[in-house]
Amino acid sequence: MVKYLLLLMALAFAGCTGNGGVEQQMAGAEPVAAGELPKAGQKVTFVELGSLNCIPCRQMQPVMQAVEKKYGVQLKVVFYDIWNPKQRQYAEKYGIRVIPTQVFLDSAGKEFFRHEGFYSEEQIDVLLKRQGLVPLSGKQR
Repeated sequence: MVKYLLLLMALAFAGCTGNGGVEQQMAGAEPVAAGELPKAGQKVTFVELGSLNCIPCRQMQPVMQAVEKKYGVQLKVVFYDIWNPKQRQYAEKYGIRVIPTQVFLDSAGKEFFRHEGFYSEEQIDVLLKRQGLVPLSGKQR
């Protein structure tokens, strides 16, 4: 219970508001099932934890869509709206202190990088390229 209260206080401090129970996920973003094997060619899973009613979280939506298109099957993008009661469990699972938070997992499902706050497409590109991902031809900017 204390962890939950601390999480709520941290989220309030971040200046984001609850989503009123709206259930949504980014198009094409599917939850990562425990023990799920990555698809052929998938090297990284990008987990975004935030809320649909948080301004910096909303600013991350086009970034997530852009990198998902840019890297194709090499990258799986997952969005959890942790203000949604059905997805709130992921805040505790990933130890979220503020939203948005980005967690990057390797092909074995092990976390290799984490960022709190807005994370630009350019910064994500640098990180993904370091992990061996290559933008699809015609998708580079």
